[in-house]
Amino acid sequence: MKNYLFGIMLAASLPAWAAAPTDADLKGGAKTPGEIATYGMGYDLQRHSPLKQVNKANVKRLVPVWNLSLSNNYPQETQPLVIDGVMYATTTDATVAVDAVSGRQLWRTPVTLPQDVHAVTCCGSHNRGVAAYDGKLFRGTLDAFVVALDMKTGKELWRQQAADYKDGYSITGAPLVADGVLITGISGGEFGTRGFLDGWDPATGKHLWHRFTTAGPDEPGGDTWVGDNYLRGGGPTWLTGSYDPDLDLVYWGVGNGGPWNPALRNAGDKPHDDLYICSALAIKPKTGEIVWHYQFSPNDPYDYDGTNELILADLQVGGAPHKVIIQANRNGFFYVLDRATGALLAANPFVDKITWAKGIDLKSGRPIDSDITTQVRNTPEMDKPVEIWPSALGGKNWSPMSYDPHSHLAFANTLNFGYPYRTEKQEHVRGQWFLAMDLNGWTWPEDGKRGYLRAIDPLTGKSKWKVGFDVPNFGGVLSTDGGLVFTGALTGEFMAFDAANGKKLWQFQTGSGIVGIPITWERNGRQYITIASGIGGVYALFGGDERLKNVPPGGSLWTFALYDAK
Repeated sequence: MKNYLFGIMLAASLPAWAAAPTDADLKGGAKTPGEIATYGMGYDLQRHSPLKQVNKANVKRLVPVWNLSLSNNYPQETQPLVIDGVMYATTTDATVAVDAVSGRQLWRTPVTLPQDVHAVTCCGSHNRGVAAYDGKLFRGTLDAFVVALDMKTGKELWRQQAADYKDGYSITGAPLVADGVLITGISGGEFGTRGFLDGWDPATGKHLWHRFTTAGPDEPGGDTWVGDNYLRGGGPTWLTGSYDPDLDLVYWGVGNGGPWNPALRNAGDKPHDDLYICSALAIKPKTGEIVWHYQFSPNDPYDYDGTNELILADLQVGGAPHKVIIQANRNGFFYVLDRATGALLAANPFVDKITWAKGIDLKSGRPIDSDITTQVRNTPEMDKPVEIWPSALGGKNWSPMSYDPHSHLAFANTLNFGYPYRTEKQEHVRGQWFLAMDLNGWTWPEDGKRGYLRAIDPLTGKSKWKVGFDVPNFGGVLSTDGGLVFTGALTGEFMAFDAANGKKLWQFQTGSGIVGIPITWERNGRQYITIASGIGGVYALFGGDERLKNVPPGGSLWTFALYDAK
């Protein structure tokens, strides 16, 4: 209550507040560099800005203009929004509003969580951001609630429960507002849960629709499951989708099957596809109706989530223009899909080593299994592990890439290690990990480079350039018309690279590891770049990397500008 009242008093000193953002604001998000109104810096999730005041020639003069403590030691994976001169960011246990130019906190609304909730999350206690619409902010919580806040004051307006966290469910991704509907996904694929998407009325919190992402017996795709395994079949939807207003289609990625062991899911039967795990879904935002789907990794054994960002782009394919979706999938292949139909247009490796598949058949759209994967699919309990590349963390993990619509290059933090994979039998227990495989260590590369920042051609998967890192990066990527690519390191450095050749041009030590998502925006003629710092996440938890032991926790927001800009 105290925070809410303080927010009301501050509202009088703020710039004039619009009832924003509107549908038109959200649709034009990528073209209004002064505002960051959506997750992904636009419905297309391209994370590319036309701003160029900060460029290759002057980026060395970039300096911090403010830093704000987030009073939180959990991983800071948030992507802030900037609307009407106010920045909005999330942590696991709070939502904050900040004067974007001065860094002064305007209000902070706590999130009260059950004490035991952190024990039933997969990969760290974090939150990736908010959606904004019609004067309200929307976020998910670690105990699987959807919450609406007043943008002026931070007052909670409504709260709805999406699932029971004691089953292993949580909400860590930013919501999406499309065609007036608030859409949320869900985490929990490691706990034997059943994934879904929800549609909500932004004004009232009324539940409009519920779409399961593992198909039941009476649904299309239900025959791709054995028995009632779909009820514990995974299919989490834990990252935010994209939206094409012209087609009125939302594109949302679906994650791993549950358990990871596919032979156990098949219950002694032949391998089944297990729709819609590891897929891209095109849905109608008003109803949740699935218009088309494409499955990247049928009957997935390896935790190759299909949840990575589905970027909307315009490409020449075979000499003809196509409106496409591009994705750097965890399975190591870079996909190009027709976004009206889901037809596969290209699929090529974007990492240096893949052992699970020989390639992707463009006619069928299906992977060509290696002998190793054939063995895995048919062995419920293996005596010895086999070496799988990429690892369960993928050729690229969740941290979003950017896409430059001028050069037609995607800039991505990619991973370069495998893991020993051995199936085993396991019974499902509520609220406990349900993998049915022995997750025991990693297979590191001989050259010591566990990750690369790459500039990738979406149609070929080939890298125009790549920069290697001993400790892989798990921060998001931002590119700009200034010819720059920004990203952060787990060891704390915020960095800028030349988009043409990958040369590092600038860096700044933020004091903790970066797993957040950079943004850039403009106010009163000055360009700013913002990043959240605060170590954590899946590699910090499970990588066993001794080089991170002296990187302190501590969440904060950093904002930079040219020191001599007027």
